[in-house]
Amino acid sequence: MPLTRVSLRRGKPAAYRKSILESLYRAMRETFDVPESDRFMTISEHDDDDFACGADYLGIRRSDDLVIIQITVSNTRPTAQKQRLYRRIADLLTESPGLRAEDIFISLVEVLPENWSFGNGEAQYVR
Repeated sequence: MPLTRVSLRRGKPAAYRKSILESLYRAMRETFDVPESDRFMTISEHDDDDFACGADYLGIRRSDDLVIIQITVSNTRPTAQKQRLYRRIADLLTESPGLRAEDIFISLVEVLPENWSFGNGEAQYVR
């Protein structure tokens, strides 16, 4: 049930973008108990004029390769599990496609389970 949105500057090859999605999905499967085929992900590319960040906010030196990752999930996981997800995402994205850890920005958005509809006009998680 994660909904993952990735934003980055325009110009990276398709294999690079695909690698980001593959690494994110793997991290979620390994640390967040995400079931097989529960994969809803998009990448948006932005021109330089449409992509801004604090290049050294919190003492972290970001480059033009910054990737902003927003993951929307149900609010069911403890802090330690979230921290494992962040670490695993950073580890996998530094392996493939070769991002620097400083260029990985993650925002986790938690919603109530009844706020999902996966199709057919139904709220599948409502019990």
